[in-house]
Amino acid sequence: MRESMQSDQAPILRQAAIFALRLGRILNTPERIAAGWSQFLTWLVRRLPNEQQRLLAFTIVAGGLCGLAAVAFHVAIARLEALLIDPANRAPGHWWIFWTVISPAIGGLVVGLGLNYWAPAAAGSGIPQVKVAFALRSGLISVRETIGKFVLCACQIGSGASLGLEGPTVQICAGVSSLLARAARLSPQYRRRMTSVGMAAGIAAAFNAPIASITFTLEELIGNLDQTMLSGVIVAAALAAVVEHTILGTNPVFHVPRQYQLGSASSLIWYALLGVLAAVVSVAFTDSLLWLRARFKGLTAIPKWIHPAIGGACTGTFAALGLYFFHLNGIAGDPYKTLTMALTGGLPVLLMAVFCILKLLATVSSYSSGGSGGIFAPSLFMGGMLGGAVGYIDVTVFHHSQDAIGAFAVVGMGAVFAGIVRAPMTSILIVFEMTGGYGLVLPLMIANISAFALARYWRADSVYEALLAQDGIHLPQGTKPLDPPGEAPLPAHGMSMGPTEDATA
Repeated sequence: MRESMQSDQAPILRQAAIFALRLGRILNTPERIAAGWSQFLTWLVRRLPNEQQRLLAFTIVAGGLCGLAAVAFHVAIARLEALLIDPANRAPGHWWIFWTVISPAIGGLVVGLGLNYWAPAAAGSGIPQVKVAFALRSGLISVRETIGKFVLCACQIGSGASLGLEGPTVQICAGVSSLLARAARLSPQYRRRMTSVGMAAGIAAAFNAPIASITFTLEELIGNLDQTMLSGVIVAAALAAVVEHTILGTNPVFHVPRQYQLGSASSLIWYALLGVLAAVVSVAFTDSLLWLRARFKGLTAIPKWIHPAIGGACTGTFAALGLYFFHLNGIAGDPYKTLTMALTGGLPVLLMAVFCILKLLATVSSYSSGGSGGIFAPSLFMGGMLGGAVGYIDVTVFHHSQDAIGAFAVVGMGAVFAGIVRAPMTSILIVFEMTGGYGLVLPLMIANISAFALARYWRADSVYEALLAQDGIHLPQGTKPLDPPGEAPLPAHGMSMGPTEDATA
């Protein structure tokens, strides 16, 4: 059974209240700091009358600020998880079951109220919203949307939702870049370039993967090799990564103790099979997500702001099941600690197979109910668990080294990511950068391309395209974004705190 909490440990609700007070003090930014930034930006605009010069200068500023925003966001989530999820899992007796279920439900209720009455554009993962802003609104992302994403997503993930922080980091950083673009009085064309800068900086800081952030921005947002836009993306990704490295360290996201290699050519058969299974999981995840999301949209008998609480309770139930049977958490909140155990080959095959299914169900529940959070981390987790299970079969059948289990888990991460997000180049590079190992190039290529091709054959659109289509939003084909007729640069005083119409995908 569960370990008892220390007698001197403060109650969960009291710790949450203390954190809320601290968060309120942080968000109550002193006016002198805001005034100082305003004076600096005004001075910079006056010193650089040429728009291209302003674009370059504000790209550099955006890279640094996006790195700081990403670090603050990640730290806020980590603090909330330490205050809510960890004590809930260690509650005495059978109380841990109650708290594990109720914590994400309460977090979902708070987020539902915030989305309904304060920042509706902060719902969803963040990637579709940035794509809409880039293609249809010349990169315009409101301040309320940016702050709302930071606060509400931190509350939801920190309380135990099965969602990722990487997509929201992209939207937050794109919002910071959009704010700077308006402060610089840039034209719509250059504001759009600043959105791509924010996306690259967000991915670089979230995954500690500056190279993958560039390819993802090209694959998912820009769509071509615009040299001017690409140069800004590279600069911002590098600066955001430098800031993240300086504050949080230079270690990769996953600490894999050994450099995995392709042990035997016969294993390539199982890597190809892993790609097929990853495609099945990817399509099942996307279809389940859309199906349940449609059910929640049609659930008019229950107020919309209660929906995330329902999804949170379901997520908490799945997390409690994992804790009860396997005494391990990886369903609620940050899954990377458990995923790291799979990457080192330290988990039994039954646990990995069950956790892959539980994570799929929990993420579908958290996301489809209208919450605020991404699907990057859950897709990597499902892939790691699936890959580890397939690796166990490879070891059992061919009597290969036990290291093959961890190697398959590494490859599985990229395969499921490729099948869900449909960014094959990024799915390969991001695994390299997150694990710090480059010895599995051939297995990664075989599994990722297999998963990508089969998932695309079974379902033509990616998860982001499907979510936007479900909301009635169809982005223009090709790479040419749409500008509203006669749009002019916004003045610096036009940085409204009001909401902007956006996708909730």
